[in-house]
Amino acid sequence: MPYSAKTGKLHRIRKQRRALLKILAGHLIIKRRIKTTEAKAKSVQPFVERLVTIARRGTLASRRSIGTYLPGKTAVILVRDLAPRYKDRHGGYTRITKIGPRRSDNSHMVFLEFVE
Repeated sequence: MPYSAKTGKLHRIRKQRRALLKILAGHLIIKRRIKTTEAKAKSVQPFVERLVTIARRGTLASRRSIGTYLPGKTAVILVRDLAPRYKDRHGGYTRITKIGPRRSDNSHMVFLEFVE
């Protein structure tokens, strides 16, 4: 029986899709807010929320598991700066705000940002 996928494939093969998610997550963690298409934002949002949930634990194992998905500088920012801010929050660390279509190709653009 076929089951539905949680996120779209974004017209990419598996390696390219994973690389895109890691890059977008890294930029979101560093800049706290990124402008991207709605499809990409909906794909990266659960990935980032899972990383923040892992970082909230604060154990050595959680730091190492985050290190497999993010480069060193970004992983440090996530564990030291972002995770303590969401210690009392039970999910919902990011928000998607629609900003209208892109002028060149009419793609739906959004802001993906961390909730304060």
